[in-house]
Amino acid sequence: MAHTLTLYHHIRSSASYRVRIALALKGLDYRSHLIDLSRHDQLAPGFAEKNPARLVPVLDDDGTLITQSLAIIEYLDETHPQAPLLPRTNAADRAWVRQIALSIGCEIHPLQNLGVLNQLRDGLGLDEAQRKDWSAHWIARGFDALEQRLSASSRRGAFCFGDQPTVADIFLVPQIVNARRFDVDMKPYPILREIDDRCMALPAFVDTHPSRFPARP
Repeated sequence: MAHTLTLYHHIRSSASYRVRIALALKGLDYRSHLIDLSRHDQLAPGFAEKNPARLVPVLDDDGTLITQSLAIIEYLDETHPQAPLLPRTNAADRAWVRQIALSIGCEIHPLQNLGVLNQLRDGLGLDEAQRKDWSAHWIARGFDALEQRLSASSRRGAFCFGDQPTVADIFLVPQIVNARRFDVDMKPYPILREIDDRCMALPAFVDTHPSRFPARP
């Protein structure tokens, strides 16, 4: 009997969008359970049992609970090997794809996630314009390095690696969504823009985009 996947996620969460893309690329059905972070759904009784950090996404695979988007995506890649999201070529290629994903997930995204922005407002008194400048600065700094790395790599094809989307693209596209939300000038990043355009021609990226989810009343 097939296990039932349930995804606990937030519409605008970059990490949640990553997992939605991965599920779509693999053609996997799942139950969608929206957690509205702006309304503090993550503080509801019982959610801490799914993730003590009270963060999304959380994947429930028939009782197996997994947090952290990269861990979830790699779990899906191992348990559902169709449409692989990491190269099957060699360890060096897989490490290269992971380093792109981790440079976004560990170096860029944490500095402008909701918890940090709230602390900048509530703890340090930064107004909205200052918080936007903060976010744009760190995104641009990270994108500078990504553009250079991709420009110099023979591994790049139509996508970050080769001619099929991988974990690297799954991390890149949601970060570009954030970049545009914070008014980052994308003109200096032609390679990132080209990859984003190719990804956004695919249903897996379009149909799971935050704009495709109706606003909660």
